[in-house]
Amino acid sequence: MIRHALIQFKPRKSQLDANLQALAGVLAHIQKDLAARDAAPVDVVCLPETALTGYFLQAGVREQALEAGVLFEKLQGVLQAADWQRPLDICLGFYERDGGDFYNSAMYAEFNTTNAGIKHIHRKMFLPTYGVFDEERYVSRGHRLDAFASRFGQVGMLICEDAWHASSAAVLSLKGAQVLYIPMASPARGFDVHPHEGKPTNALRWLRTAEGIAAEHGLYVLTTSLTGFEGGKGFTGASHVIDPYGEVIAEGELFTEEVIITDVHLETIQVARYESPLLADLRANLPMLIRALQEVPPA
Repeated sequence: MIRHALIQFKPRKSQLDANLQALAGVLAHIQKDLAARDAAPVDVVCLPETALTGYFLQAGVREQALEAGVLFEKLQGVLQAADWQRPLDICLGFYERDGGDFYNSAMYAEFNTTNAGIKHIHRKMFLPTYGVFDEERYVSRGHRLDAFASRFGQVGMLICEDAWHASSAAVLSLKGAQVLYIPMASPARGFDVHPHEGKPTNALRWLRTAEGIAAEHGLYVLTTSLTGFEGGKGFTGASHVIDPYGEVIAEGELFTEEVIITDVHLETIQVARYESPLLADLRANLPMLIRALQEVPPA
């Protein structure tokens, strides 16, 4: 069992120190609450896309972006402030500075262990430039898609729109990911399209997308969303944990700061993939698919 805490976070825009302090308070509360209930401690904390700065920074990305190593040190300080001494993995989105380049990135890092350190950085590949979005004006595209080893097993990360492209999750699944973490920042829209569902259109699409990824590839999918408002645009919350059968096992409330505690059981994956061997079929047909992709004319 791997206990996760998904934190639907409402950052104060461009106020890194205040947001780090708020995160320390949330972690201290999680630890205190679980201890009071004599419950198992959290192993992995998940935070949204651009969790510590806010999303719509435009040119402010240059001032708020951090080198990955600097962020790791700041998160160590957060754990010290929260008096968190147990081992903990943290997955979160942030604006990354790498030399003179800037990226919308996600970090997976391990703390308070003999192997503590940054385990992986994923840089968002699909940068939206439609509607209220203009990411490619301020950050560069990522160019790699890799699964990696955590202390619990092989995992992968995508960021928001990355997950709306079916090939992204397929590649990470083929590379061995058992858990897929998706930090996201999705402004609510389409409130009147699906009134019977009680969700804005994009929140419903996210739910269906996460369910489809999990069921097709037989892995856990954990999405963690920003909440709160920036410039009149409200982020949905409604984070999800989907099991390898495509079933929702936990879901956050809409537009609410909260912590969702849920457990992941990796042994379920083998059974789900045996009963529905879609990933095995994909792997068997991979040479044919690669040839077909090579035949696609360039843009």
